[in-house]
Amino acid sequence: MARTLVLGTRNVKKRQEIEEILAGLGLELCDLSAWPDLPAVVEDGDTFEANARKKAVETAVAVKRWVLAEDSGLVVPALSGRPGVLSARYAGKQGDDEANNARLLKELAPLPDSSRAAYYVCTAVLSDPSGEVRAVTEGRCHGVIIREHRGSGGFGYDPLFLIPEYHRTFGELSPLVKHALSHRARALAKLRPALWRIE
Repeated sequence: MARTLVLGTRNVKKRQEIEEILAGLGLELCDLSAWPDLPAVVEDGDTFEANARKKAVETAVAVKRWVLAEDSGLVVPALSGRPGVLSARYAGKQGDDEANNARLLKELAPLPDSSRAAYYVCTAVLSDPSGEVRAVTEGRCHGVIIREHRGSGGFGYDPLFLIPEYHRTFGELSPLVKHALSHRARALAKLRPALWRIE
């Protein structure tokens, strides 16, 4: 019987990315679309870890399965850490990438290129079916926010997030390269030992 892991998200692009990163673990992955009536977890934590823990634990208890939940976002030091935990709803509406990107560009417009450093953060949490947290990991990826969109890959702030060593944004890089560099890939790589232990 396949070992099942529930991904605590309804974001199709995020689910696909996690599936690609976790390939080869022998896990059957499903997301929350299998539980359409499950209420959304209120992400009211002050940190990525607080939100990820809440999503993992509450979801695991509700569905009685192992759950991997993560919270991730973009941190811009020159903007006092914004968008931070509000990354997905920075402009108000959850998941409106276009509006979120527009707000970010507007706030950064007066700043010189030397003040446009940024990094993505991902905190991943694994909970067992009883709601006990079994592992917490974090990954980061550093880059720069450019002034115009480049590339159509990825999601969120990816078309604005430039990796200087590659001279490409996450929106331009292939999934293979992105999965080797990204904050999510780095957090999930650290989680692999715990994922192997799922019954």
